[in-house]
Amino acid sequence: VVLARRPETATAATLLLHVDGGGSSVAGQRVEVRLTAEDGYSADREYSLARTGDADRAEITVQAIEGGEVSPFLVDEIEVGSELALRGPIGGWFVWRPEQTEPVLLVAGGSGIVPLMAMVRARRAAGSRAPFRLVYSVRSRAELFYRSELRAPDPGVDVTTVYTREAPEGSRRPAGRLTVADVNTGGWPPDFAPTCYVCGPTG
Repeated sequence: VVLARRPETATAATLLLHVDGGGSSVAGQRVEVRLTAEDGYSADREYSLARTGDADRAEITVQAIEGGEVSPFLVDEIEVGSELALRGPIGGWFVWRPEQTEPVLLVAGGSGIVPLMAMVRARRAAGSRAPFRLVYSVRSRAELFYRSELRAPDPGVDVTTVYTREAPEGSRRPAGRLTVADVNTGGWPPDFAPTCYVCGPTG
């Protein structure tokens, strides 16, 4: 059941869901959402969990895909109180657990920030002291997910934002794609042996 829908950008929204009979999840996992039309036609899509911890709650952030069957509806049209079919949580290798203590490098491209944000939030909720560094590549400031949360001080989490199309006024780095130099500057030296998580569109 949809409890709330919160815009993240002009084309993305976070949905807070009540899950009947849900299981506990781990940061980095995803769920499968099924929409069924009145004529019986159904469509399934997988979305990363944006937050973990409560078995009866699920939070997903959806980026609307132009011409898509499911994502534009979830972002722009679905109403509070609507019911969805959910399967999951799914996935067991692309996860971060609070018992991990090694340095972590998160590299996100666009909407790929979603499962990585779940890891940042899980770290905070667990009181973990594992050092995190996040390198977030996004087209422009207008397309940043979780803007206010990422700007808030979070001890042990360093955030580097790389703008690929339009950099804010006063930025020291001009707009352009993520480079090796960006990862070297925002990430960890190899001898720190960080665990690295990379998520984003294939391109």
